[in-house]
Amino acid sequence: MAKRVPLKDAALESRIYRNRVILAALLIALLLLVIISRFFTLQVLQHDVYRTYSERNRVHVQPVPPKRGLIYDRHGRLLAENIPSYALTLTKERVENLEGTLSLLQELLSLNDEEIERFYTRMNQHRPFEAVPVRFKLSDEEIATVAINRYRLPGVEVEAQLVRHYPMGELFAHALGYMGRINERELASLDAREYAGTHHIGKLGIEYQYENVLHGSVGYENVETNARGRVLRVLDSTPPVPGEDLHLHLDAYVQQVAFDALQGERGAVVAIDPATGGVVAFVSTPSYDPNLFIRGISHADYNALRDSEDRPLFNRALQGQYPPGSTVKPIFALAGLEYGVMTPTTMVPDPGWYQLPNDERKYRDWKFGGHGALVGLFQAVVESCDVYFYELANRLGIDRLHSFTSHFGFGDRTGIDLPNEATGLMPSREWKRKQYRQAWYPGETLNVGIGQGQMLATPLQLADAAAMLANHGKRMQPQLVARVGDTLVEPNWVDGVSLRNPDYWQVVNAAMEGVVHSLRGTAKGISKDLTYRIAGKTGTAQVVKVQRTEQGHSIAEEEKRRRDHALFIAYAPADNPRLAVGIIVENGEHGSSAAAPIARKVFDAYFQGEPLQTVKPVEVQP
Repeated sequence: MAKRVPLKDAALESRIYRNRVILAALLIALLLLVIISRFFTLQVLQHDVYRTYSERNRVHVQPVPPKRGLIYDRHGRLLAENIPSYALTLTKERVENLEGTLSLLQELLSLNDEEIERFYTRMNQHRPFEAVPVRFKLSDEEIATVAINRYRLPGVEVEAQLVRHYPMGELFAHALGYMGRINERELASLDAREYAGTHHIGKLGIEYQYENVLHGSVGYENVETNARGRVLRVLDSTPPVPGEDLHLHLDAYVQQVAFDALQGERGAVVAIDPATGGVVAFVSTPSYDPNLFIRGISHADYNALRDSEDRPLFNRALQGQYPPGSTVKPIFALAGLEYGVMTPTTMVPDPGWYQLPNDERKYRDWKFGGHGALVGLFQAVVESCDVYFYELANRLGIDRLHSFTSHFGFGDRTGIDLPNEATGLMPSREWKRKQYRQAWYPGETLNVGIGQGQMLATPLQLADAAAMLANHGKRMQPQLVARVGDTLVEPNWVDGVSLRNPDYWQVVNAAMEGVVHSLRGTAKGISKDLTYRIAGKTGTAQVVKVQRTEQGHSIAEEEKRRRDHALFIAYAPADNPRLAVGIIVENGEHGSSAAAPIARKVFDAYFQGEPLQTVKPVEVQP
C-alpha cells in the first residue's frame, strides 16, 4: 500500500508567511522613515522657506499709487484735478479661464469688441500679477452687477481710482497737455517700483515736462487674501507720497479772452510778463478736449482730430513756424542804429520799389506808389515801409542781421518749460551753404529784411522778442510754472543786448507807439478809448504754399486759405511794460485788422482784471 503525501506543508507556509510579513514590515518601516525624513526636512530644516511660500499665498504686497499733484493758474483756479472713478480690473494670473471670464463680462456689462481689444493690449504692457483695467468709469448699476456675480468672477475687482480731469477742457489743452495710458515703450523705460499700480503718465505739455514732480512716490500695502485672491484685510502699509502741486503764471481769464478772440480762426496768442518771463496766456486754436485721452480715446474721435485740416492737435504757439513779416522791423531798425548804417534821421527815397545796383529786378513795397519821396526810421516803422527796410537790410548784410537777431532768440529755442519746442529759422550765409551747398544772394537779404524769405519764427519767439524790446534788451526765459509746491521758480535771465547808445531803445519804442497811436499807424484802429499806451508792430506773412483740399470746403473757405497770415507784436503800457504779446492769425490777411484787435482785448483783460459778475463758465463734465 502506497505512502500518503500531505497536500499542505504547514511549516513551509508558515515560514513563507513570516518572511513576507518581515519584508513588508521592513518596507513599511523604510517608507515611514522616508516620510518622516521628508517631514523633518520640510518642517524643520526648511521651515522658514516654506513658511514664506505659505505666507505669499496668503499675504500679498499691493502698490498704492500716489495722488497726482494738482495744477492751478496764477489766481488759484484749478486747471487739472483728480476725480474719483470706479474701474473694472482683471488680474490674469488669478483667472483660470481668461476667455471665459471675458465672455461672461461681455454678457454682464455689454463690453464691446474695442474694449476687449484694448484690454489685451494693456495686459501685454502690464507686469505679472498687476490688475489690468477692463473698463473705466463704471456706473452704479454696473458696480452692482459685478458685486452680485463676484462668485463667478475670480480675479475681477472693482477698484476706486483717482483719474485726471481738466475742468476747463480745450482752453488749456496746448499748455497743460494731457495724461494717457502707459504704453509698452514707456513701461520699459520707467522705474517699475515708482510706477507700480499707475496706469497713466503725462504725455504732452506741462503734464509731461513735470512728470517727476507731479507723480509723487508709490506706497505699499501688505494684504491678506483668500484662495480666490480677494483681499480680506490690510496687515500693514507704507503710505504713498503725493505729487507736488504746480502754480502757473497763466491767467485763466486772460486765456479765456484770448481763446474767445481767436474762435473761428487758426492761430495762436502768447502773452508774457517782461519782468519775470512768466507766460500769462498760451493759446493755440483750434484746440481739443484733453479729457478724451484720459481713459483712452476712441478710434473715431482720434481719427477726426488727426485728419482734420485745421490740425487741432498741432500746438501753433510752440511749434508753428511762420515768416514773421514786418513784426521784426523794429529789431532790424535797432540793428541799423547799433551798427551805424542808419541814424534816426537817415532818409531813404521810396518810389514804391527798390532796386539793387546792377540788377533789373524791382522789389515792390506793399503800398503802391510808396510812402513819400523820403522816408525816415519813425515813418518806416509806423507805416511799415518795405523800401526803407530793403535799403537797411542791404546795408547791414545777412551776417550782421543774423548776429543781431540771434540775441533776440530767433533761430533757437526760448527754453520754455514745455517739450517739443520748434527752433524757427534765422538764415545765414553759413546755414545756406550747409543746407543747400549754395551761395547767399543779396536779393535773399532783402527778403529777410522785411521778415520774409526763409526766416521763420514761432508765436512764442515773437512774444519773447516783444518782451525783450519792452525790457530794453534784457531777455528773460519764458516760464509757465511759477511755483512748485511751496518753492518759487526764480526768473531766469538768459541773454541781452547792450546798445552803444541806450537812447536807440527809445527811438524804436517811440516808433512802435506810433504804430498804434499815430494817425498813419498801421494799428491805429485799436487805439480808440485806450486809457494806456501800446507799443506794437503789425505784420503780414505771405502764404507761399497752400494745399488745396479736394472736398469739404466752400469756395469762400478755399479762398481764405490762400490769404496771407496776420501777425502782431506789442507791449503795454508803453512807458512801463507789464505785458508783451505775440499773435498770429493764419490767413487773417492783415495784422492791423485781424491780429491787433486781439492784442487789445488781451491787454484790457490783463489790466482790468476779471469782472466778477460776468465770469464765464468753462467747466466740462468729467
